[in-house]
Amino acid sequence: MAIRVMVVDDQPMYRAGLTAILGAQDGIDVVGEAGDGAEALQRQRVLAPHVVLMDVRMPTMDGIEATRRITRAGGASTAAVSPRVIVLTTFDIDEHVYAALEAGASGFLLKDADADELVTAVRVVAGGDSLLAPRVTRRLIENFIASRPPQVAPTTVFDALTEREREVFLLIATGRSNAEIARTLHVAEQTAKSHVSRIFTKLHLRDRVHAVVLAYETGIVSPGSST
Repeated sequence: MAIRVMVVDDQPMYRAGLTAILGAQDGIDVVGEAGDGAEALQRQRVLAPHVVLMDVRMPTMDGIEATRRITRAGGASTAAVSPRVIVLTTFDIDEHVYAALEAGASGFLLKDADADELVTAVRVVAGGDSLLAPRVTRRLIENFIASRPPQVAPTTVFDALTEREREVFLLIATGRSNAEIARTLHVAEQTAKSHVSRIFTKLHLRDRVHAVVLAYETGIVSPGSST
């Protein structure tokens, strides 16, 4: 089944460019476009995209509010599962992008990304993973969380997890992939994937982006730390 994509941006030329690139790819179908968040909310209810490429700064309704409404029960869309949102931004450090991640976005992409990065982003997010661009996402989260006190006690997070799941959670929080987690813990990659899935279920997390956000918000991981 093709990945259904909707492109949301207030610049028609930019939308047309994204649509042309994605529309030329096997397995990707651009089902519609929107010029602002309000239009995106209306159109996604009918079009039921799997992935929404969402600009942040738009008139009428910005990308943050649109993301929040779309990811909340699918914005009452006809799809059984809510669309996953990739935020588009001009700046690699942008408080609005962080707000969009909190609102439920599954990652973000710089507007100067090349065609391969764009296509990969759509496929990764459609596959259920999050888009953790090393040159951007980690730094953005660190910068904004560093200026905010922990909002949830670490024990609140850890109480729901087994000892092994705590180890895996810390590895997720420092940006490790399933393969890297498996190598670190000397287990099969499928085992690591199962641990990750259980952690997301127990902690009500959408994906890796939000696991990283939670880790910084609780103070379990501090800016600049690594394991």
